[in-house]
Amino acid sequence: MQQDSEENATEVKSVTKTLAIIETLQGLDGARVTEVANELTWPKSTVYNHMETLEQCGYLVKEGDIYNLSLRFMDLGEYVKNRDEVYSLVEPRIEALAERTGERVQFVGEEHGKCVFIRIAMGDNAVSTGSRLGRRRKMLHATASGKSLLAFMPESESEAIIESIDLPKLTPNTITERDELYEHLEEIRDRGCAFNYEEHIEGLRAVAAPVKRQDGSVVGSISVSGPAHRMSGDYFTDELPSTILGVCNEIELDIIYQ
Repeated sequence: MQQDSEENATEVKSVTKTLAIIETLQGLDGARVTEVANELTWPKSTVYNHMETLEQCGYLVKEGDIYNLSLRFMDLGEYVKNRDEVYSLVEPRIEALAERTGERVQFVGEEHGKCVFIRIAMGDNAVSTGSRLGRRRKMLHATASGKSLLAFMPESESEAIIESIDLPKLTPNTITERDELYEHLEEIRDRGCAFNYEEHIEGLRAVAAPVKRQDGSVVGSISVSGPAHRMSGDYFTDELPSTILGVCNEIELDIIYQ
C-alpha cells in the first residue's frame, strides 16, 4: 500500500510539473530548455524529459532548439469555448452591444476563483486592455464583471472565494477591505448591476450585469468598459446599465427557448 501511495504521489508531481512547463512556455512565448529550467529553477534534465515527451505527444512543436505550444491547444480551446451552448447564444448579443456602444464588451465567467474571458467584442472606439479569450485573472474584487459574479453566485461560494484571496490595491479606488466588499456586493444585488469606478485601471470605467439560467445560477457576466470621460453622467449610471440589463435578459430568454 505504501508503495502505491508513493507512486501516486510521484505521478501527481509529474503532472504538476508538466502543467507548469506548459504555462511557462506560454508566458515566455516559446523558449529553450535552459530558459524554462532557469525560470522554474528545476534541473535541466527534468525539464528536457518533460518537454520531449510533450513534443512526442503533439503538444509542443520545436524549431531549432526553441519549443512552443502546438496547435493542439487550439483544438482543446475551441472545444471548451463551445462546450456550453450558452456561449454561442452570447456571441451575437455582445457583438451587437459593442456596435451599439462603440466600446469593449466582454462576457466573463468564474472558474477556481478567477475571472475567465469567454467572449470579447470590440466597438469602433473600444480601448484595448490586454485581455484575450481564455485569459484568467484574480481581480474579482476590482472589476465590474468580477464583482457582478461574486454578488450573484451563491453566497457560500462568494464568501469562500473572498476569504481565500488577497485584495490588492490596484488604484486609489480599489476596495481592499473584506467587510467593505461584502457591503458593496449587497448594493450590487439590490441594484442588479456592478460598477467599476477606475478600480482596476486608472482612467477606465465599466458596468456589468449577470446572465442567469432559469434556475438562477450564474452563467457569466457581461461588461461594457471605456474611458472615464465617456463613461460618465447619466449615461454611465442609468442608460448604459439599463442597456446591459436588457441584453442579459434577452440572452436569458434565448437560454429558456433555445
